[in-house]
Amino acid sequence: MRSVSNPHLEPDPVFAGAPLARARRAALVVHGRGQTPDYMLAILDRVAVPDIAYVLPGAAGQTWYPAGFMQPLAANQPWADHALDAMAAFLARIAEAGIGAENVFLVGFSQGACLLSELLVRSPRRYAGAALLTGGYLGPEERAPSGSLAGTPVFAGTSRYDEWVPLERAEATARLLERMGAAVTLRVYEDREHLVNDDEIAEVRKLLTS
Repeated sequence: MRSVSNPHLEPDPVFAGAPLARARRAALVVHGRGQTPDYMLAILDRVAVPDIAYVLPGAAGQTWYPAGFMQPLAANQPWADHALDAMAAFLARIAEAGIGAENVFLVGFSQGACLLSELLVRSPRRYAGAALLTGGYLGPEERAPSGSLAGTPVFAGTSRYDEWVPLERAEATARLLERMGAAVTLRVYEDREHLVNDDEIAEVRKLLTS
C-alpha cells in the first residue's frame, strides 16, 4: 500500500498479534510524535491480548503533522489530511480482510490519540472501541457534534498536568464524543510524565477483551 502523494503511506505498517487474514477482531494502533510503531508494540506487550490482529502504521519522519494539535487546522495541512487519509486506507485494508468496523479497535497515544480523536469526530461510525491515551481533537475551536458513534465504547486517559495536551481539551473531546453517541470513560491522572501508566494499560486490556 504505497502512495507518492501521501508520505504516511510510504512506510509499511507493522503487524502484530493474530494474523490479519484469520483474526475476528483487529486494532489500528497509532504512535505519537517522535515515535515509531515500536513504542506502541511495547504498549501492546504490556496489554497482553494476543488474539487480536494489530496494525501499527508509522508516520513519515516520525510525526503525523508538524504543528501543535491545537493550532489552526491550516497550520498542519496537508499533513493532517494525509494522516487521516492514511488511517482510512489502513482501516480499508482491515475491512478487506473481512473485519468490519464494529470489530475494529482504535488505540492511540499522544499525537496518535489526537489523530484518532479527529478521525472519530470527522468519520463517526460504530467501532468495537477506542482508547485515546492523552489526546484530543484537532484545532483551536470548539467542535459541534455531527454524526453518530452509535454506542462505541471510548476510554480516554490523560494527566491533569500534561504539558502537551491540556486537561480542558481532553475533557472537551470526551464531551463531544459523548454527544455523538459514544459511551465515554474519562480518567484523569496525577502523573507528571507524558506516558501510558499501568491503570491505562488495564483499561485498554478491559476494552480489548470486552
